[in-house]
Amino acid sequence: MIITLTTPAILFPAISLLLLAYTNRFVTLASIIRTFDSSEVSESAQKQIANLRKRIQLIKRMQEAGAASFFLCVLAMLAIYSEYQQLGSWIFAGSLVLLLYSLWMSVWEIRISVEALDVHLQEYNLPYKKRK
Repeated sequence: MIITLTTPAILFPAISLLLLAYTNRFVTLASIIRTFDSSEVSESAQKQIANLRKRIQLIKRMQEAGAASFFLCVLAMLAIYSEYQQLGSWIFAGSLVLLLYSLWMSVWEIRISVEALDVHLQEYNLPYKKRK
């Protein structure tokens, strides 16, 4: 398969928007953490804090993988431009793998976010049905 110079360039807007979404998630979580009441030490608050820590670490790894994917896209373009077609193809494949890893962690973070909402809703003691 021959990859042209424009093939990695197609990912630029997608990766940029993805990194922007990750940054927005991070800023929102940072805001929640900064406004968290440190005097509240209930069991629910402790679960929320543990959840927030886990999510912040995941978002950090998502951003790192996304940035590394972006870096490899640029490197692939440089290799292809320098007429190292095979090397550029392999670097681009690495970029896609990192992007896939980043997206997987994003799904994982969303699932943890839903768990955090469940912890919060448990305070209301309302029954709910779990989906199978």
